[in-house]
Amino acid sequence: MTTRNSKSRGAQPIGDILAELMARKGFARARGEEAYQAAWQEAVGEPVAQYTRTGKLRRGLLEIIVANSMLIQELTFQKVGLLKSINQKLPDEKIRDFRFKVGPV
Repeated sequence: MTTRNSKSRGAQPIGDILAELMARKGFARARGEEAYQAAWQEAVGEPVAQYTRTGKLRRGLLEIIVANSMLIQELTFQKVGLLKSINQKLPDEKIRDFRFKVGPV
């Protein structure tokens, strides 16, 4: 049984169908957030990574949730190097800055 939509659209490549499904279900966003977290952990190293996590990326600004304000201060001092490192790992994202905020990690 075919629907009216499938007749009007014709055959579609499977890649297009999967991309549309992933976008509808939010898989691409979740995969992106996992990539941000992995790149961040690699940039800061394990000791710091356990007290931080990435949030959302909006307009080139990557949110970083940090366990305490003392660590935010330290990360602020290292921001230039961290930005360079994370942009090498995620060149297509064009991250221009971090927004650090205290929150649950």
